[in-house]
Amino acid sequence: MDRLPTHQLTLSMEGALRLIGAPACAVDGAGIVIAANAELETLLDAALAGRALADFLVPACLAPGLARLRAGVAAPQTWDAVLLVGSEEIAVQLHAKPLAAGGPGCTVVITDTRRFVRDQAELRQTLLEQKAILDNASVGILFSNRGMMMSCNPRFAEMFGYTCEEMTGQPSVSLFTSPEAYRRFGEDAGPLLGKGLPFERGEMQFVRRDGSLIWCRVRAKAVDTDRSQEGTIWILEDVTDARQTMVEVQAIMTNASVSILFTKNRLITRYNRGFAEMFGYEGDEGLGLPGRALYPDDATYAAVGAVAFPLLSVGKPFQTEVEMARKDGSVMWSQLIAYVVNPADPAAGTIFIIEDRTEHKRAEESLRNTLLENQAILDSAVLGISVVENGFNLRCNRKMEELFGYAPGEMAGLSVQDLYPDMRGWDEARSETSRDFHAGRVSMYEYQLVRKDRSLFWARLSGRPFDLAEVTGRSVWLVDDVTARREAAESVRRARDELEVRVLERTAELAGANALLEAEIVERRQAEARVHHMAYHDNLTGLPNRALLADRLDRAMMAAERTERKLAVMFIDLDRFKTINDSLGHQTGDHLLKEVAGRLCRAVRASDTVARLGGDEFVVLVPGIRSADECNRVAEKIIDALASPFPFEGRLLHITPSIGICVYPDDGGDVETLMRHADAAMYHAKASGRNNHQFFTERMNQAAALHFELESSLRGALAKEEFELFYQPIMDIGTRQVHTMEVLLRWRRPEHGLILPDHFIPIIEENGLVVPVGEWVIRRACEQSMAWQQMGLQPVPLAVNLSPRQFMNRGLIDSIRRILDETGIDPALLEFEITETALMQHGEQTLEILGQINAMGIRLSIDDFGTGYSSLAYLKRFPVRKLKIDRAFIKDLEESAEDRAIVCAIIALSNSLQLSVVAEGVETEGQFDILLQNGCRFAQGYLFSQPTESAAAQALLRPA
Repeated sequence: MDRLPTHQLTLSMEGALRLIGAPACAVDGAGIVIAANAELETLLDAALAGRALADFLVPACLAPGLARLRAGVAAPQTWDAVLLVGSEEIAVQLHAKPLAAGGPGCTVVITDTRRFVRDQAELRQTLLEQKAILDNASVGILFSNRGMMMSCNPRFAEMFGYTCEEMTGQPSVSLFTSPEAYRRFGEDAGPLLGKGLPFERGEMQFVRRDGSLIWCRVRAKAVDTDRSQEGTIWILEDVTDARQTMVEVQAIMTNASVSILFTKNRLITRYNRGFAEMFGYEGDEGLGLPGRALYPDDATYAAVGAVAFPLLSVGKPFQTEVEMARKDGSVMWSQLIAYVVNPADPAAGTIFIIEDRTEHKRAEESLRNTLLENQAILDSAVLGISVVENGFNLRCNRKMEELFGYAPGEMAGLSVQDLYPDMRGWDEARSETSRDFHAGRVSMYEYQLVRKDRSLFWARLSGRPFDLAEVTGRSVWLVDDVTARREAAESVRRARDELEVRVLERTAELAGANALLEAEIVERRQAEARVHHMAYHDNLTGLPNRALLADRLDRAMMAAERTERKLAVMFIDLDRFKTINDSLGHQTGDHLLKEVAGRLCRAVRASDTVARLGGDEFVVLVPGIRSADECNRVAEKIIDALASPFPFEGRLLHITPSIGICVYPDDGGDVETLMRHADAAMYHAKASGRNNHQFFTERMNQAAALHFELESSLRGALAKEEFELFYQPIMDIGTRQVHTMEVLLRWRRPEHGLILPDHFIPIIEENGLVVPVGEWVIRRACEQSMAWQQMGLQPVPLAVNLSPRQFMNRGLIDSIRRILDETGIDPALLEFEITETALMQHGEQTLEILGQINAMGIRLSIDDFGTGYSSLAYLKRFPVRKLKIDRAFIKDLEESAEDRAIVCAIIALSNSLQLSVVAEGVETEGQFDILLQNGCRFAQGYLFSQPTESAAAQALLRPA
């Protein structure tokens, strides 16, 4: 074949490079740029034609790169390099492929790898931070599953007197005071957790390792709210001290010598014994009395209220001395202190503390002494203690001032920011504190701080808000100088490193004497191991092959018999892998198989076996199972592991598994039977919609036999001319005239009659027969159209469905051109319907194929619109002329307001994009009227005609 002239070759390359979507160029055998796309010239800020690609590479990358180019690129190659962009160096990967026109040189695509490296570093940092948060949490955190403790954080283990290792694997009932308490707890928590709802209990009693009791606040939630069997996260907060405090507070209320009462809506709701004794009430007779009853007259009551109400209504306390009246009318001078119960909600009520003047003065003196004692304690503390509000130090003890080198009183009002050497440290500390406080936990960390003389020291800070409900308010902080401790730790680390170096040096000296002998032994053993490995492992993925799988399965069955446990065999087939392999090439398919193998191995236990039988078939052996639920969990983990896309050469590849499961000894007693039954269950999973798992049943043997019989018959159906075309009209709603005929495939199977496509299309799609059958359908439809025209019938377009695999077949465009040439049909009378899901699977590649079909003059429409996940950005770029609304939205159109809204939205969207709309599955006049009223132009369904043979369809085309 003659080569293209240079200028035509350059133009062809430039057109191809524009379609790549990434920086790329074409170079000759000497590395000189023949053509480059705009992305590369924008990246390098230079015109490249005629220049050497080496001019833009770091010198260290030149030798290997030029050697590859000069040697000629016979197959795609990839290597790392560094681009020079001005004074900046950018790490990239160069992907070279041979020129499509042949000859020396290649096409080079450049990928920027900086983002990947940065993402990896950020991920590692995030994982470290999460572990640090868990290890330093102030509450106990436990993960349990099926009544067993699986893991916990250090705080949880400390609360119960165990280590984390000791608690792992222990039954949860060991933490409860009795089995009966554990049972009652399960009855309360189980229903909520099973529905994916959280469970909370204010206080519960548990038992520590030493037998002592502990009171905890409990919160729990399923790990996965959709699958409660995945386990539960428990958060326990030790409230033993808080509970004791409540008991003590109640004792104080009961035994206090002062009068304490609560009011709400100005009525007395509760009081202590001191109130009853002070005011002369018996038992509960004071409950419900208005507050006015405690004052000698209305004037005194009004005067107190005028001052107290404005303060209490905004959550502020009130205090005064006032005359108050006992039940018998006698008056006493009292000290009155009032607080709202909840400052955030003053209407929740008010607490009053009342004492006579003498007792108050005594208490005041006692309080003064107590404050002096507390200050003495603070001043004697070995840690710095500070009270902080709005970023400023309100007050602190003497130790705090000494730590930072300030004179007494100098730190009052000092900004906390001034204690950090720079803004970065201050911002990090503030961010971490805010996160901890909002999470309801103590904030603890170590930072470098700065003294008054600007010298630096390391400090451990521990803080918490005064009010956990108001985390941005006042907080208290403990500060400890840990500089000496850190220096000592660093000295120990350096000494340990030096010791390790000396030990390694000595070890190396001793190892040298045996190196030559051991090397020879190792080399021989490695060679033997390689031979053995190749005999029992798959060359592509490194997984066990069919031979090793059979051996392991045989051993696993013997082990299952000894332990009286069961063994699961999971047969995995990758859905639509052949479509990816055929359309994107074997290199892409091989990469996908290796990535799938890696994810499967990571999804199962180390004791399980993952093997590859060949092609896209894998097997997983799961020994030691007790129930079907365990099989379900393993299968779901495998499905989840393969759910995220696989990136490869700028594409995101999607693959799903169909999994068949059989169990030894229930479903078979030998290797061959188990494999055959697992394979049958896998085919049932595919028939059930793919991306799921199915357990083997005896009926599947019959279904598998039927499937194989159908597949065998289908392989000869095309040659035996058993396929037929049926036709169903698409009507113009305004005129009720035929606008288009949709072509539908039927299989007239001998001795079975007419087979509908739902029963055989999935099979030919899976085994690849859909490509030749699909080509036959296009050719036969074109021949039928020409025959009708020769009969003088109205020429109407014929709509032919393209299956996903047929659409991505590399020979599709050539076969369409050949059929158009051989039949002589006007391309305007041919229309291809492609499902929404198929269009969205391959992005830019789809656009390229659609563009070539559209360029031939063939119309394009999107079938089953609304059932996939269309991107409007792609929809605008697709050269389609028609959308077909899926019949699922038409079926309940008369009853369902939601379906009417969806249909109207699709019609409006189509009109805005200047696309025609066809409603599928129209069966009633009511549906027809709604579509007509909302501007839908075309409809198809049993209301007009069922799918018919060519003779009946011919009658529909005759003039009325």
